[in-house]
Amino acid sequence: MRVRGHNAGVRTWQQAWTEALYGDGGFYRRPEGPAGHFTTATHGVAGGLLAEALLRLVEREGLRQVVDVGCGRGELLTAIADRAPDEIGLLGVDVVDRPDGLAPRIDWLTSPGGPHLPDLGRPTDALVLAHEWLDVVPCEIARADADGTLRTIGVEEDGEHLGEPLPSPDAAWVERWWPGPHEPGAIVEVGRARDEAFATLVGHVGSGLVLAVDYGHRAGDRPVGGTFIGYRDGVACPPLPDGSTDLTAHVAMDSLGADELRTQREALRGLGVDGRRPPIGLAGTNPAGYLAALERVSHAGALTGPGVGDFLWATRRVTAPDG
Repeated sequence: MRVRGHNAGVRTWQQAWTEALYGDGGFYRRPEGPAGHFTTATHGVAGGLLAEALLRLVEREGLRQVVDVGCGRGELLTAIADRAPDEIGLLGVDVVDRPDGLAPRIDWLTSPGGPHLPDLGRPTDALVLAHEWLDVVPCEIARADADGTLRTIGVEEDGEHLGEPLPSPDAAWVERWWPGPHEPGAIVEVGRARDEAFATLVGHVGSGLVLAVDYGHRAGDRPVGGTFIGYRDGVACPPLPDGSTDLTAHVAMDSLGADELRTQREALRGLGVDGRRPPIGLAGTNPAGYLAALERVSHAGALTGPGVGDFLWATRRVTAPDG
């Protein structure tokens, strides 16, 4: 989009982003679902490996249920359901009604979308997962003007417009988590909305472990040019606020207030996903098993390799109050 001068009478990107994803006819309400446009680590063989790792986490922590927030059409929950003991409860949360064909053991709640959540019933002894949820919680996007002042970016059909200086709460967040000086034209994706969404999710949980998994960055590694981008039909494209395109921006994961922050590579290796090749002798005794093991190794490598392996896992432990 072209960038023009100050115009206070247009929507900010946060407002346009929210409508584009979660409004009537928004991208996440489209019948084909997100999987119609792109594949994530929750799909296919990789999704099965991720499901197995998460179930090892559930067992290790002594948990009794899995809640998946922003779960698409339940792809990861389906992989978990195929592997989980019957006593493990499963709940999916997304903006659409319960998908047809979902396993009967998976419960479902319809969410308003974005940072807004339905009543989860304060689950106890739960793994509450937010896999690539926070990156689609719309946040304010600011651009530094010629003086280095961060201003909101307004959106109209004919382009982007520099708006007002950031309001005080967003400016305070930037001062704490993404401080300047900001060169003219620099982009800041203000993570305050994501922090609040994560805190809201934690507040909905009675006890257990809240886990946010996302593309992200930490202090000292903030992207000067920003990360806001669109995806459509499996291809990256300019962010368009018309509902035809997924809109996403990486998350300032260190501002969430997590108890622990690790890369997916570190987390999954700790849960037994290491990508080691099967013993070559298996090829002679069980050729089919050897080929299947090689496929798993390939997907394990994708989950822990450059890119997806650099996802950040932010965990927050919730302990039930005494009594």
